[in-house]
Amino acid sequence: MMRAMPAPSLNAPPGGFVGPIKRSITIAGHQTSISLEPLFWALLEQCALDRALPLSALVAEIDALRIMAEEPPNLASALRSWLLSERLQIDENGSQLR
Repeated sequence: MMRAMPAPSLNAPPGGFVGPIKRSITIAGHQTSISLEPLFWALLEQCALDRALPLSALVAEIDALRIMAEEPPNLASALRSWLLSERLQIDENGSQLR
């Protein structure tokens, strides 16, 4: 006899699970393509608005931080990490501020 699986207690993200979308951005005078999921693009755009910056300027600032790392990750990974840290307000020690 097969048992029915209980209904999941989690919800899919708004709009469902969607793969990365590639966009081109100019950083320091050079075009680069970045692939991020729509939720990350929306959050990145909101962070740029909150700072009164063009999206490309915010990405350039995050990229400048990224390349100073001992082992820099790819840009998409750096953007996702920065966005999650920003959203959760994580300090440099990894502790949540709120």
